[in-house]
Amino acid sequence: MAIPDAKFITSGKLRLWAERFGHPGDPVALLVMGTSTPGAGWPDAFVETLVAGGRQVIRFDHRDTGRSDHVDFTADPYTLADLAGDALAVLDAYGVEAAHVVGVSLGGAVAQWLAVHRPGRVATLTVIMSSPMGAEAGPVWERALSGREPDPADLPPPAPRFLEHLMRAAALPRTTREQHLAAGLETWRVLSGEALPFDEEAARRLVEESYDRAADPGAALNHDLAGRIMTEDRRAALSSVKAATLVVHGTEDPLLPLPHGAAVAAAIPHARLEAVAGMGHSFLSPGLPRRIAELVLRHTGA
Repeated sequence: MAIPDAKFITSGKLRLWAERFGHPGDPVALLVMGTSTPGAGWPDAFVETLVAGGRQVIRFDHRDTGRSDHVDFTADPYTLADLAGDALAVLDAYGVEAAHVVGVSLGGAVAQWLAVHRPGRVATLTVIMSSPMGAEAGPVWERALSGREPDPADLPPPAPRFLEHLMRAAALPRTTREQHLAAGLETWRVLSGEALPFDEEAARRLVEESYDRAADPGAALNHDLAGRIMTEDRRAALSSVKAATLVVHGTEDPLLPLPHGAAVAAAIPHARLEAVAGMGHSFLSPGLPRRIAELVLRHTGA
């Protein structure tokens, strides 16, 4: 892949690492990654497909991941709105007024927030393997982990296989690099589901880069805390979204089952739901990054 225009940018008191690929003058796609994952979570093949299709691409390390600054969450907690502010700071640093905003998982909630609260900055919206930004995950997870009956109003909880993995993983030691990498690799294996082949080599590269580039790999867990803070701005109606919206979701997502993506699409006027057969909660299957990027290209070319 071509050498990017990479640099540290500032968002308030923080420094964030960002990279831009592609040709000046092409429309910009801003890629917003998910929970606890740096910008490298967007596979190079995904980026290359967008660039070859005539898009500039910006990806960046969230706060608490990669080369970006880490935060003492106890002293300085942050919310989804703060993560959205980081995304806007990245656009500002590259002089981009509006971008095709593409978010995955937690990044999909950030993308929704931008489309609702900063609509002028969002040319089109793509939400991948995510849930409505106002959905309260905490009670759902607590009921699922405790074995209590779900509330009929809830979106479905994670699949039993993923919940069992979480309980096993909580008991594993993570004091060495090798232990961290083994745990991360197994998490991606479970997240990817069982229907499509798992690209173990790509997953290993991702967990190694995520660990080795971070000054404090444990800080990425702060995203789980931030994602559980429900603020009024997250409850804003998605019906106000004016940007053309594509929702992409896997039929075999073990973390956020397909009804989560369907709920996003149902809440946004004229949104289109693309259910990807066999896809779990990752891009870690051979050929999948290019396939999803082609969906984004078609959507952003409209």
